[in-house]
Amino acid sequence: MSVTVEDIKSMMAVDGNDDDTLIEGYLTAATSFVKNAIGSDETFYSKADVATLFDVAVKVLAGSYYQYRIALSDTQTYAIDLTLNSIIGQLRGLYDSHLEEVENG
Repeated sequence: MSVTVEDIKSMMAVDGNDDDTLIEGYLTAATSFVKNAIGSDETFYSKADVATLFDVAVKVLAGSYYQYRIALSDTQTYAIDLTLNSIIGQLRGLYDSHLEEVENG
């Protein structure tokens, strides 16, 4: 994983170190979420055409976790994260191709 707490802080314009532990937890959760949504073969995530997409997906999700850490509403809402969903969709296709390559040698 090449996304760091500093990357998330820079993206979210967070100054200081007060929330570093919180952001680190969100970063870990976002990384797990994206990997669970795609697949567990670690060699896949180090591919050049995958690493950047993976990092962006993790940043987007960790940033959302940080920005919306307390969400209260008295009406029903429907969360739509178009950036994350589109990247995960593309990564799933790449992951399927990766598995085919591994199986076929």
